[in-house]
Amino acid sequence: MAENSSPHVAHAEPNYIAIWIWLAILTVAEIGATFLPIPHGFVAAMLVIMALTKAILVATFFMHLKFERRTLAFIAATPLVLCTFLLLMLLPDAYR
Repeated sequence: MAENSSPHVAHAEPNYIAIWIWLAILTVAEIGATFLPIPHGFVAAMLVIMALTKAILVATFFMHLKFERRTLAFIAATPLVLCTFLLLMLLPDAYR
């Protein structure tokens, strides 16, 4: 029987429970942030930062990007860069 020729590098299994707990803590923090008596713009910025943190945790550990080559991580980050660019370029049109 032929052996698998793909180069598989062994790595330690991530602690999925700890990552899940961090995701739950961030979710509770997001819910709590909506009730804070601070300006809505600051709340929106906090929510975006927490959502990006959660997305990075999911991509890094559950999608196993931490253990892949850097080029695959760049490919996965490209939509975020494009979305941010489009948002910033089209935002002035929303206030006309």
